[in-house]
Amino acid sequence: MIRRCIDEDFESIYLIVNDAAGVYKGVIPSDCWAEPYMPRDELRAELDAGVVFWCREREGEIAGVMGIQAVADVTLIRHAYVRSSMQNQGIGGGLLSSLRERSAGSLLVGTWASATWAIHFYEKYGFRLVPQDEKVRLLRKYWTVGDRQIETSVVLADASRQGRQSAG
Repeated sequence: MIRRCIDEDFESIYLIVNDAAGVYKGVIPSDCWAEPYMPRDELRAELDAGVVFWCREREGEIAGVMGIQAVADVTLIRHAYVRSSMQNQGIGGGLLSSLRERSAGSLLVGTWASATWAIHFYEKYGFRLVPQDEKVRLLRKYWTVGDRQIETSVVLADASRQGRQSAG
């Protein structure tokens, strides 16, 4: 079952994000890694900034989470994570498909350039890497990230939505 997260899901979201983000350790630049990867106050700030999390439940527990955030004229996919013990079972793909149906206009996602598995995941679902100069422009316009993260990230756009609405 896929449903919108409620306040009572906060701790589960926190635990899933930090469990699943463990794959980044030693892959992303060390100056971009922190323990926990996303502290509770940062997660709370993301929610306060308009990130709406959705979750997929399996056998009565939250198996994965994915957020969407409307920013100006686009929708961003934010913080997509599946419990490490439940990965590669279609949970992330199900969440992504559901959020695509709930979103209109341009749909963008950012991830670490060195997280090739994440890039391949989004490409499998019809997203395409944007060129470097466009990446920088989009990250500066729609995300609140520092120069180091801009330097070490990529942006992918939902190719099925190109032409429906400009990405800014």
